[in-house]
Amino acid sequence: MSTPTTTPGDTAYDTSYDVVAIGRTGVDIYPLQHGVGLEKVRTFEKFLGGSATNVAVAAARHGHRVALITRTGQDAFGRYIHEALRDFGVDDAFVSPVAGPPTPVTFCEVFPPDDFPLYFYRYPIAPDLLIEADELPLDAIRGAGVYWSTVTGLSQEPSRAAHFRAWETRGRRTHTVLDLDYRPMFWADRAEASEQVGRALEQVTVAVGNREECEVAVGETDPQRAADALLERGVELAVVKQGPKGVLAATRDERVEVPPFPVDVVNGLGAGDAFGGALCHGLLAGWDLRRVLEFANVAGAIVASKLECSTAMPTSAEVEERLSAPDRHAAPFAAVAEEAR
Repeated sequence: MSTPTTTPGDTAYDTSYDVVAIGRTGVDIYPLQHGVGLEKVRTFEKFLGGSATNVAVAAARHGHRVALITRTGQDAFGRYIHEALRDFGVDDAFVSPVAGPPTPVTFCEVFPPDDFPLYFYRYPIAPDLLIEADELPLDAIRGAGVYWSTVTGLSQEPSRAAHFRAWETRGRRTHTVLDLDYRPMFWADRAEASEQVGRALEQVTVAVGNREECEVAVGETDPQRAADALLERGVELAVVKQGPKGVLAATRDERVEVPPFPVDVVNGLGAGDAFGGALCHGLLAGWDLRRVLEFANVAGAIVASKLECSTAMPTSAEVEERLSAPDRHAAPFAAVAEEAR
């Protein structure tokens, strides 16, 4: 791990990262009894969680040098996040505690194959929404091969201003990614989300989301029209996840669709984050678009076949092994529904 020698935003940091992600972190509390509501669950297990955090972990599992920008509470779960990030090989130099709100926890219910209700405990505000613009490691953001943000970070101030400051600094450099990651419980209303996502699309080069998230972003649920609308906003690559119908990716010169990968779904949560980390890997490797999507699809499917998210993120070797399996098309297609992510 790199060690900061001065305050965030200063140039004394080591800023040579393949991937820098910013946004949500917390602790996932997942039930060990499935098919029942939380009121019937007897035992749970905790895992590192949060969309941006999971993407950082997933990218690190593919061998990349990764840093996460986020905030925690001043508590035991905050300390756990630091320990877990280090164990996964993610630089925690830009993760710091804030006074006041506790580190968030998230519960889920598990009703395979496609129903995974989430219960977020992060009110009235979570520490990761208290990221300040003047605390950002701007050189790390500017220099990263991939800079990954999520729409959740736009839902409240001061995080919203920090995100736009980061994009201003980066200057719409290639592989500036926005995960459309719309969660209605984090927003005062849908119209506000659409307005902020619209502003953000003018700052990024890659947009990734499912059909509902594309509707919030550009008013379209049809995958082809959604991709067109995202490209019209100036992004270089639009990725539209279609759940059991697979995934579509489009540039101005190319359009590729790949089917879902067959897997028995245990928990669809985290599949999209595994997809994101694998997408980062493929973009950094310079692969052709179809190879990127096939690789990312398999990474997501592997995580969907397990209960946890962060600890389930596969290595590149694991993904390649599944891609080359002779029976990869033998099982029913997984409904790894991004709508439930």
